[in-house]
Amino acid sequence: MAPSSSAPLLRTPLHALHAELGAKLVGFAGYEMPVQYPTGILAEHAHCRAAAGLFDVSHMGQVTLTGADAAAALEALVPGDIMGLGIHRTRYTVFTDEAGGILDDLMVTNAGDHLFLVVNAGCKCDDIDHLQKRIGSRVRVTELADRALLALQGPQAAAVMARFAPETAAMKFMSFSPATVGGIACWLTRSGYTGEDGFEISVPGDSAEKLARLLLAQPEVKPIGLGARDSLRLEAGLCLYGHDIDRATTPVEADLAWVVGKRRRDSGGFPGAATIRRQLAEGTARRRVGIRPDGPAPAREQTPIVDAHDRPLGSVTSGGFGPTVGGPIAMGYVATVSAAEGTPVMLLVRGQKRPAKIVKLPFVPHRYAKG
Repeated sequence: MAPSSSAPLLRTPLHALHAELGAKLVGFAGYEMPVQYPTGILAEHAHCRAAAGLFDVSHMGQVTLTGADAAAALEALVPGDIMGLGIHRTRYTVFTDEAGGILDDLMVTNAGDHLFLVVNAGCKCDDIDHLQKRIGSRVRVTELADRALLALQGPQAAAVMARFAPETAAMKFMSFSPATVGGIACWLTRSGYTGEDGFEISVPGDSAEKLARLLLAQPEVKPIGLGARDSLRLEAGLCLYGHDIDRATTPVEADLAWVVGKRRRDSGGFPGAATIRRQLAEGTARRRVGIRPDGPAPAREQTPIVDAHDRPLGSVTSGGFGPTVGGPIAMGYVATVSAAEGTPVMLLVRGQKRPAKIVKLPFVPHRYAKG
């Protein structure tokens, strides 16, 4: 998690509810956020895998781009195929800089008469400024600071949502739909950050607590904090901005080459296109990989990775205990020559060499509603 700053922490519309539920609150990306509730991270993680968990992700940035040129304008900043994004479809992409580095990762939805963007909390001010400066003359950029964002995740999330909005049962992974939930007008995307099926729910801030209480009243649903959110996304092999991806990494190095649309590979036209297209053709010197340490000791961020002869290979970018896996797991970057599945490596944990091996991501299979 990102360190908190000395500035006063902001609060989401669900702050009072978190306190009522006994959450342990911490500073994260400038907000006072629940890291866990009284049952603890392990129980919350397991509940999300088995039933349905409700996350407050209102610290994330929500932005609309409006104008006839919105899709083409956004393509000037990202390598994704936004012009080909169908109505009520959502796509994951990244902002890139002129060197091909990742400024942020984001979700883009074609809502019909506008594009709806969700960006990371720690980057949202820079992202909005980037949008205004680069394409503000072509589109209207609007931050939706008056909206909250909730995530309902887990194998029973769809059944819970269908109880209030039956039409959502037909939604597929990475689709969008306006829906009325408990009398509250919401925007739903069938997506999330856990590897499980579920929804992200954009809701007016003044209705967020009512919606959260309604969902938490369902027997399948429990509140989940940032601690379990992190262990869930790590098991799912999903990147955390500022850790697994940043301006020093390109989408190809990060094993995210699939975000570069086929048409964009041919035509370019986005920042860093020359570097990224060259890497797609020639490969990269390093790659993001999954790592399974032997034994019970986890390998945390910045743990050095070396080969059997103590030659540096890279470092861990995210690591911890995987509750579903039942042991320590990590992601990091290693030299491409050592990135093959099954390759043995050594981790320098507190000055001691500990054996590990490169493994395929994700650690836990995704269960998205694709078919």
